[in-house]
Amino acid sequence: MTQNLRIALAQINVTVGDIRGNVARIIDVSLQMAAQGADLVIFPEMAITGYPPEDLVFKRIFQNRAMQAVETIAAATKDSGVALLVGGLWKEGNALYNACFLLDGGVCLLRQYKRALPNYGVFDEKRLFRKGNAPLPVLWRGILLGILICEDVWDVRWPAGLAEHGAELLLVMNASPYEVGKAQRRQQKLADVVQHTGKSVIYLNLVGGQDELVFDGRSFAFDGQGREVVRLPAFEEALVLTQWQCTDQGWQCVETPMSPIQNDLETIYMAMVLGLRDYVNKNGFKGVVIGLSGGIDSGLTAAVAVDALGAHRVHGILMPSMYTSQESIDDAQALADDLGIRLDTISIVSGMQAFDGMLSGLFAGLVSDTTEENIQARIRGNLLMAVSNKLGFMVLTTGNKSEMSVGYATLYGDMCGGYSVLKDVYKTTVYKLSRWRNEYRGGLALLMGKPASIIPERMMTKAPSAELKPNQTDQDTLPPYDVLDAILRGLIEEKLSMIDLIEQGFDAETVARVAKMIYTAEYKRRQSPPGVKVSGMSFGRDRRYPITNKWIWQSQES
Repeated sequence: MTQNLRIALAQINVTVGDIRGNVARIIDVSLQMAAQGADLVIFPEMAITGYPPEDLVFKRIFQNRAMQAVETIAAATKDSGVALLVGGLWKEGNALYNACFLLDGGVCLLRQYKRALPNYGVFDEKRLFRKGNAPLPVLWRGILLGILICEDVWDVRWPAGLAEHGAELLLVMNASPYEVGKAQRRQQKLADVVQHTGKSVIYLNLVGGQDELVFDGRSFAFDGQGREVVRLPAFEEALVLTQWQCTDQGWQCVETPMSPIQNDLETIYMAMVLGLRDYVNKNGFKGVVIGLSGGIDSGLTAAVAVDALGAHRVHGILMPSMYTSQESIDDAQALADDLGIRLDTISIVSGMQAFDGMLSGLFAGLVSDTTEENIQARIRGNLLMAVSNKLGFMVLTTGNKSEMSVGYATLYGDMCGGYSVLKDVYKTTVYKLSRWRNEYRGGLALLMGKPASIIPERMMTKAPSAELKPNQTDQDTLPPYDVLDAILRGLIEEKLSMIDLIEQGFDAETVARVAKMIYTAEYKRRQSPPGVKVSGMSFGRDRRYPITNKWIWQSQES
């Protein structure tokens, strides 16, 4: 029996649908790790197809090429001396499976199907796949390996069953997306698995952005005594060769690479950077264009964009009206100077006058209201889309989760764009992230911008305002953001009722007003661009409410 084992952890970034490119990457990594003496390379869940492939799996040609890819990988690594544990899909009859393959010497030693199919939150696997049988150990080079695919490890029956059938070492391939607190829950779950089985376990996770989802990597391993012995970096690719020995206490890791642990603000920021970078690059955009208002939301968005793409790929547009303060103009220019990005100014005053003239007959005798305010936002949206069309830069929207929750945004105006990095970030967190970024002096390879104070202090201290009419502030329409965000977290993340929040001490009239705004803004959110998911209840992927419903009224009845 083998007493020493060199296991390579391939925490890689793949692209959904790029079977050819993903296969080339898998082969290249395998040969690279073979040259370093690896016995086995573990890849993430569905690395061949990318994850989540969604309805691509229903296309016959996609199925065929995904299955053919397994043979291609096996043949290319046949004489390398390294075995691979790689994820993909497989079809038997009319059934599709989320599968993993153990390849060695050009032969597929094991084809195993995912047993536990998640069907909550962002996951929809029961719609796509059929569940496999209970996993059993596989004998490989004299070792009984217990292999699990992502959700399988969250149900202790399956790892416990593997241990009962003699598995000596548990290997888990994953595509587990990021949200605040998720890394701690993974670690606790795997600690429970070790406690139940007494076996060492290796948890290998995907890294990279895919539409709204960001996979944070942070792969790790526990030994059979429950000690963390390996930790890979967050939000970065990593190829790490680990050394294992068979001892009286089971398989033990003798070399322990341990990347640092990040706090929540750091991981949220890193998720936004990686999510934006991969969305722009994988979809082939030259860069991004952002409407800079001089406010904190556009300021943080621009900072994230520079960190994700570099200053040369970020284009700012300042679009002042007669209501735009000189402070806002100065702050936008200071931000652009600090970030080193191009900033062009286009006044919207003549556009406002043109619309007033076109609508003067129809609107005769009617007082000005939010209609005229929304026209300003839509003029700006048109200008940004014109720049996008002409220059090939994608428009980033700058609205935050607080605004999107209550509909404090203009359809076809400030909601106009291709992607949003703040979509799942509340306003109070926007301020915290901005201060974190200004104080950051570390050396994260993920960030392309300079580690310095880059967001003007006044952006973080002045009263937020859309500046669509004289002396306007957000609090003319909304409760103070600390109160608003607390109510929103209760209603959205915690799924509390209005009665629950009132019993916690929130003002009943304010709670009712906020709840009504959430429900009535559903139609706007359905038309909003995708954005980075960082919470456990993001709009679109997690929270799916009907546009037409009467619950808001009935929920107020006693």
